[in-house]
Amino acid sequence: MLPKFLLPAALLCVLAGAPALAQQAPASVTDGKARSLYEKAQSLFYRDRQPQQALLVWQQLTDKFPDYGEPFLRKASLLTILGDHPGALQAYQLGLAKLPVEPARANDYLTLAKLAAEVGDYATVRQAYTNYLSFNPNNPKQVAAAKLQLQNCDFAAEAMAHPNGPLPERLPAPLNQLRDQYFPVLTADNKSLIFTVQRSPEKFGQENEDVFISTVLPDGTFGAPQSISPNINSRENEGTATISGDGNTLVFTSCGRPGGVGNCDLYISRRRGKEWTAPRNLGPLVNSKAWDSQPSLSADGRTLYFSSQRGGGLGGYDLYVTTIGPDGSWTAPRNLGAPVNTPGDDLAPFIHASGTTLYYATNGLVGLGSSDIFRAELDDKGQWGTPRNLGYPLNTFANEASLFISSDNKRAYYTRAEPPRPGESPRMAPPILLYGSEVPASARARETSTYAQGRVFDAVTKKPLNAMVQLFDLGTNALTQQVYSDTETGEYTAVLNEGRAYAMYAAAPGYLLKSLNFDYSASRSFDPLTLDIYLEPAKSGRSAVLNNLFFDSNQAVLKPRSRTELDRLVEFLRQDANLRVEVAGYTDNVGTPAANLTLSQRRAQAVLAYLSGHGVPAARLRAKGYGATKPLAANDSEAHRAENRRIELRIL
Repeated sequence: MLPKFLLPAALLCVLAGAPALAQQAPASVTDGKARSLYEKAQSLFYRDRQPQQALLVWQQLTDKFPDYGEPFLRKASLLTILGDHPGALQAYQLGLAKLPVEPARANDYLTLAKLAAEVGDYATVRQAYTNYLSFNPNNPKQVAAAKLQLQNCDFAAEAMAHPNGPLPERLPAPLNQLRDQYFPVLTADNKSLIFTVQRSPEKFGQENEDVFISTVLPDGTFGAPQSISPNINSRENEGTATISGDGNTLVFTSCGRPGGVGNCDLYISRRRGKEWTAPRNLGPLVNSKAWDSQPSLSADGRTLYFSSQRGGGLGGYDLYVTTIGPDGSWTAPRNLGAPVNTPGDDLAPFIHASGTTLYYATNGLVGLGSSDIFRAELDDKGQWGTPRNLGYPLNTFANEASLFISSDNKRAYYTRAEPPRPGESPRMAPPILLYGSEVPASARARETSTYAQGRVFDAVTKKPLNAMVQLFDLGTNALTQQVYSDTETGEYTAVLNEGRAYAMYAAAPGYLLKSLNFDYSASRSFDPLTLDIYLEPAKSGRSAVLNNLFFDSNQAVLKPRSRTELDRLVEFLRQDANLRVEVAGYTDNVGTPAANLTLSQRRAQAVLAYLSGHGVPAARLRAKGYGATKPLAANDSEAHRAENRRIELRIL
């Protein structure tokens, strides 16, 4: 959802105040014919409510009497109301140039500055605000805005002199075939592009937006956009959407939907196989009676950022965050606060797949003009750092918003309004199109992400399973991802960040815990992984290798990084009090058989001691060392020997 206001409403407000407005020509217009035309134009507009006819008279007046400044200003004001901003800018410039710089013109200079900012005419912006401030106005809000815009002029000059990255390129067909499309988002594997489509610009916000999807074809190009689902799109207004990294959770905005909390609310839907569930309102704890929109989901779909106009914030629109609690419900949204939120409007948040870099649009910080995109990083204490402007050309004089950066930090996607087409009605908003570019180094997320993708199966029947897949950072023992494989297909996608070592777990009721390890802390290869997972039924004789238990060479003391796995084992055993298990230790063939048998027994015993010390009854546990007697691979290389050095959990 793009917050916009319709020009006809502004025109009606002006006309409604017509009786209170003077229609006589000012004393500065001395020529009788000029005064007659002036009063005729005023009468046509205010009394007869014929703005187009009034505009023709203003044009006649300025053509015949070009030395009078006041008629140019009245024409400029009408052109502004009618939506012809380029024409209004020219008329204001001509009119004010013919009149003295004086406090009576304060509002005209403000309007001139805003119109000039729309086209990036920084010289005119600077002069207009300088003139306005010279009047020593007593409006603190407008003074602060004027001073900020003067800072913007300085920033823009520096930024445009030192471009940061390539110019954006319009995405090729079959994209951009509709009138307006905006707020693009991608799944973590970069294979599905989701965006909002507005079918008719003259009906903005009037049950006119839908969510579309374009899927990457075998040749690497995007396919023809299609409605995402009849279960999502309806006769109501479905707007700005976000999708989880695995493509299974969609949160979108809908305005005016029956049963909503406010005028625009956030709704959620989940994919089951090829179908989307009926959308569900996130409820009054998340949504407010005000405008709530522009959501952005974390990669695992468990954290949601959005913009809201609710009370109690720092400005007009602020950014908020909510997370899924232990009971599966969303928590009360928390205002991100300063330095992210500002006294201005803070909009269009995007949280990168890595979860550590936030991008958003604001007009409350120094930039190139109206609204720029900034980035902020999350520190180790969970606090957002000072936002930094992304510079030119990602930012321009126009309103920038809806930036999305791919998980691998290579491509940026965003929307921009096209300039007016020749002969196009000035009242018609320019088309909004999808753009893309390479990501400049300074704009990249702090961490690059990749993904593990595959399916979860029953190891015996080979049927797909609905399983919980978790990723833990072995350095911090923190849960960083939690996703679920699809009920029908078993498909899952989990996001991994470079520079980290992960423990991955797949779990489903009635199955052994599956333990996997991914160490990117010193790896040069950071390519996506295709990994199918087979879960063993929790039945007697079935076993699973525990890949995240660590010992020093020839030692039986568990290293601190093992705690993640040990805690998952405790949780697994608590879920079924009837399970009895054997902790089995194995070694490679280096050393004597007797020494290996002893080492494997001591290591198995160390694991058992942790489990029993954390509430698992000793009667349910048995430790046994097997030495090098049951290798999984030939002991002919270090990689194979490492595979043979292991701890297994076997159901008794």
